[in-house]
Amino acid sequence: MLLGKKIRLNRLISDTSGRYLGVTVDHAMARGVLNGLEDIRGLVKKIVDARPDELTMHKGIADSCFYEFAAKIPLVLKLTTFGPTHPKQDVQVSSVEDAVSYGADAVSAGCIVLGQSQPSQIEQLGRITDEAHTLGIPVVAHIYPRGLEKRSEWNKVENVMYAARLGAELGVDIIKTTYTGDPDSFSRVVACTPAKVAVAGGDSERIEDIFATAHGVIAAGGVGITFGRSVFQSEDPTAFIKTLSQIVHNDMSVNDALGYYKDLIKHN
Repeated sequence: MLLGKKIRLNRLISDTSGRYLGVTVDHAMARGVLNGLEDIRGLVKKIVDARPDELTMHKGIADSCFYEFAAKIPLVLKLTTFGPTHPKQDVQVSSVEDAVSYGADAVSAGCIVLGQSQPSQIEQLGRITDEAHTLGIPVVAHIYPRGLEKRSEWNKVENVMYAARLGAELGVDIIKTTYTGDPDSFSRVVACTPAKVAVAGGDSERIEDIFATAHGVIAAGGVGITFGRSVFQSEDPTAFIKTLSQIVHNDMSVNDALGYYKDLIKHN
């Protein structure tokens, strides 16, 4: 491993817990301007105030919203996106060289597998990974088995195992994938993947479920979480991230986390 890559990767992973809490605000091109994303400048400030281990965004938002927070938390530059007209295919919109010029600590790329677009998706991710590693830049890949037609298949353990292992085969450093629903099944994903495995936040609106997912990933041996919608659509994004940090880095229980979050909101 190049020294530069090791230095940047160490900035993303807590030196006390060895775990990882990422936040993403890269959704607008993929899903539209969702609730919570309208005031993106204000949202970025709320996220940075909570000090997650990284913040993922596209280059235009970095240009307009990240200057005053430069070096306060690591920046991960998103290089690809899917969209309303191509929901099963991420396309590249930025380069690894862009990330270097922005001072990013890592690049992020999506990869949707087990569908018709898989050949182009894995070719793209393989190329990005090669370019990033040559320049000493870690790769965080969002790899999901969403190419499958039946949504019920997306979180089946065998499909998630395939998605995560594919990322490891291509040289991805941190793999963000789908949670299989419980620590026992997700531990199989972690065990078969010789790379760091994190999970996405999912679609649940129940705080208990979101906290349980974060807790379950850690219990399964995962490195952590990379959450987006559950953060910026929460009542208080700063308090929400601080609570997730307690779960990820300090093994806080779900019940204690619920109380901790309510107390933070009460005193804000």
